[in-house]
Amino acid sequence: MRRNYRIGVLGSGFIVSECHLVSYAKAGYEVAAIASRTKAKAAAVAERFGIPVVHEDYDTLLGDPSLEVLDIAVPPQHQPDLIRAACAKGTAKAILAQKPLALDFAVAQDLVKCCREAGILLAVNQNMRHDPSVKAAKGLIGRGELGDMVFATIDMRGVPHWQPWQAETGGATMKIMSIHHLDCMRHWFGDPERLFCSVRPDPRTGFPHQDGICTYVLEYADGMRAVIIDDVWTGPVREGAPGEIRIEWRIEGLDGLAIGEIGWCKDPYTSPSTMRYGRKGDPAMQVAALEGAWFPDAFAGTMGDLLQALASGDPCVLAGEDNLRTLALIEAAELSVRERRSVALQEIIS
Repeated sequence: MRRNYRIGVLGSGFIVSECHLVSYAKAGYEVAAIASRTKAKAAAVAERFGIPVVHEDYDTLLGDPSLEVLDIAVPPQHQPDLIRAACAKGTAKAILAQKPLALDFAVAQDLVKCCREAGILLAVNQNMRHDPSVKAAKGLIGRGELGDMVFATIDMRGVPHWQPWQAETGGATMKIMSIHHLDCMRHWFGDPERLFCSVRPDPRTGFPHQDGICTYVLEYADGMRAVIIDDVWTGPVREGAPGEIRIEWRIEGLDGLAIGEIGWCKDPYTSPSTMRYGRKGDPAMQVAALEGAWFPDAFAGTMGDLLQALASGDPCVLAGEDNLRTLALIEAAELSVRERRSVALQEIIS
């Protein structure tokens, strides 16, 4: 894979300084320029990571003809304008956008079309796919080691660090955390036929929202079922009570079972992920030998997918077109909450 595509980064917040750039440095990617809303903040990040160019603002960076790949890491309500501006400039070959691609499904569709017409390869940073345990589980499923799928769960009991900009989006968990877990189910098992979602506000989260604690039931055509529980309250653990913070997943097949834990919501956030699995005839569960953690290691994977697709001309795993189907699940969940019913995916994407 060619690693020296010149990358321009838009944004200088936590996700850039503690995840993107840390992971890119390990992978040997060439970050050539950075811009942020505040030039001084961008300059501080540039100095830390040895980024040679700090642009005055986003528009100046977007007009830099030397940059081949744009890494956009800004709040989702501001991302569409930057993607459209990049398409209008027409200098970049590819964009890695944050998830959610947009807060509205129709806007996301327009962004995918805009990039396609501008000849820009668009990928979406669904980085949970590159968590070590998620990748290992994908391998087990792909090799058929667990047999036909029966039931799967992702159970998050953790307290995220909500960002101030989230208050502007009108939501909490669904488009920030649940989108990872819904995309992960798609990654493992493909698209479900139907989805049911039930939500309630989180008692701890102060800004207006409905989707604090979210539960999803996914129904697949072959009879397989999946359940996602995203509990950002997880008891009064911030108020002095003991608690068990975790993100655990479980996949059950006719021939075996796999259980994993993702270390992201623990302290430190770089805690490694784990997986154990057992199959018919195994005397005991086997422990997978995994390396790395979701944060920050997975971020080299998402950028790597984009760079590989750019170099080879092969389809991008995290292409914007594919990500529309993950956003369709979010749209279906919102409709399910409003109308208190299960929603077929085809109602959204037809």
